[in-house]
Amino acid sequence: MAPLSIPAAAGAAHDLLALGALVTRLDPGIVPFSEANEYLLHVSGGEYNVSTNLSTCFLMRTAIASAMVNYPIGRRIEYAVQKAGVTPYYQRFEHDGVRGPNMAIVWSDRGQGVRAPVVFYNRSNEAAQRLKPGSFDWDAIFGKGVRWFHSGGIFSALSPTTSELVIEAMQAAKKAGAVVSFDLNYRAKLWAVAAAEQGLSAAQASEGAAKTLRKIASYVDVLVGNEEDLQKGLGLKGQDVEAKGKLDPGAFFGMIENVTRDFPNIKAVATTLREVHSTNRHSWSAVLWLDGKTYQAPTAELDVYDRVGGGDGFAAGLFYGLLAGKSPQEALQLGWAHGALVTTVPGDISMFSLEQVEAFAKGGSARIQR
Repeated sequence: MAPLSIPAAAGAAHDLLALGALVTRLDPGIVPFSEANEYLLHVSGGEYNVSTNLSTCFLMRTAIASAMVNYPIGRRIEYAVQKAGVTPYYQRFEHDGVRGPNMAIVWSDRGQGVRAPVVFYNRSNEAAQRLKPGSFDWDAIFGKGVRWFHSGGIFSALSPTTSELVIEAMQAAKKAGAVVSFDLNYRAKLWAVAAAEQGLSAAQASEGAAKTLRKIASYVDVLVGNEEDLQKGLGLKGQDVEAKGKLDPGAFFGMIENVTRDFPNIKAVATTLREVHSTNRHSWSAVLWLDGKTYQAPTAELDVYDRVGGGDGFAAGLFYGLLAGKSPQEALQLGWAHGALVTTVPGDISMFSLEQVEAFAKGGSARIQR
């Protein structure tokens, strides 16, 4: 198996191009939804989070391909993308003034102490669900020079056509010589709803999800996903993840043989490891398998403000390290450090400088900076 090869930066318009849905996340903080009167609005989306983190924190040239609706909520999202310095490639839709299509809403509170965070969706008549092969001119986009392409399982689950679009984009990325990454982000309820719209059962939904994700995985170089993602998303065998609260790094690495047997194209697999003691107290680590070797980050005890976005923060830092030519251990610890920092602020995206991430990755402390 050939090792992971990162394209040179010279001549490339984009260090990373992401494909995914842009959403608004409404956050009532620690107040339960039934009692909340006010919400923070965060512009979000798993793939977008990676792209904007790489732009704002790591100063890389990034882009997002997504759906955009021409109405006030769409304009609010566009402003956020513009502020983040991310180049947009939009398939535009007109809102009918009543039913949409819409930019999706993710409702997500932060929880507190013994009370877990709560996440649910309003993705009814979502514009991103309408994206399909042919929605973007990939030859023109990749013709500008793209070093890395990224997408994920949440976007793939939105409709049968979004997963087809992911495959079309990955084929174009491969043709252009870009690294292809994918965050499994397996969400059973999203796959179940999409399947129900086709008259399929929950069991059929699970089987269909694994079939689709396995097809996507056949194009992937760098896979992000924990043990549960690998088992439920790709149908691989492993330990009983439902019976264990803490994922075992040894067991995760033990699954890599199954990954590489079924998908010899995959050159790297990475995930965060998190033991949740309470909503606001987590033990945090991360692991990477790259080109046949294993790496593990230290374990940090996190005082969590908002856990949503930590995984995307990890992916962004890891990708930056690999794109910047860091060693695998350095790249892993940059992802681990950045993901940890993202959990200390509201919202899904980075509010940090590269220097802050590097300091924590090298063992920095929370002592006051004067």
